[in-house]
Amino acid sequence: MPPDPASGAARSEPAYRQVVRSIEAKIMSGQWSVGDRMPSETTMASDFGVHRSTVREAVRVLEQNGLVRRHDGGKLLYVTAPREADISARITAAIVLHEISFLELWESMRCFEPVLAECAARRIDDETLDLLQDNLDKTRASLEDRQALVQLDIAFHQIIARASRNRALQLCRQPISQLFYPSFSKVLTSLSAGERLLFAHEKIVQALRNRDAAGAKSWMDKHIVDFRRGYELANLDIDMAADWPAGRR
Repeated sequence: MPPDPASGAARSEPAYRQVVRSIEAKIMSGQWSVGDRMPSETTMASDFGVHRSTVREAVRVLEQNGLVRRHDGGKLLYVTAPREADISARITAAIVLHEISFLELWESMRCFEPVLAECAARRIDDETLDLLQDNLDKTRASLEDRQALVQLDIAFHQIIARASRNRALQLCRQPISQLFYPSFSKVLTSLSAGERLLFAHEKIVQALRNRDAAGAKSWMDKHIVDFRRGYELANLDIDMAADWPAGRR
């Protein structure tokens, strides 16, 4: 039987937290794999040497963290991989609460977006290119609709991120992008940036069609640099802490 997680040096920490860490260790080591059915609460209570109520509290934490899930509201527990949306929500909250600046977000996106475009140029398929062309057509028709432009810009970058097929970069990018791209509405409110946005998007798509990885990376970098230039020309404080998008407050 494993050592009692509530004994010895662990007494300073709640027993359920020790159970959480023990279960996490089993999952992360591969002893319990994604998709596996977990032992019953009674069995885990016996294995960990704690009360069943302690296991139940630990399970609640694991469910919140996305490592454990019940299928269709049933009672049985299964090991799961955290969903992208769950991970993103937690990191986005951390960015806001740590008062990370827009400049820091911009520097991060300048690392991610050009590389994602480079990867996409090597892996993109015709169906995704059609999605990007549709996005370009809608952008061209929406140059006077600032809110539509923001949503189309967000969608444009999401399509390219998915086309990269680099899940590590996508997971890192998603929470930052949720705070970075909605702020573009502030730039569009102050400047007529739609034409510049469309021109950059067209150049990026052209490079993707040609499977020109270097060109896609270069144009995406220019696009992100231009984004900062527009932010500063709009007299917005780039050192200001990131804030929740209006729709999420």
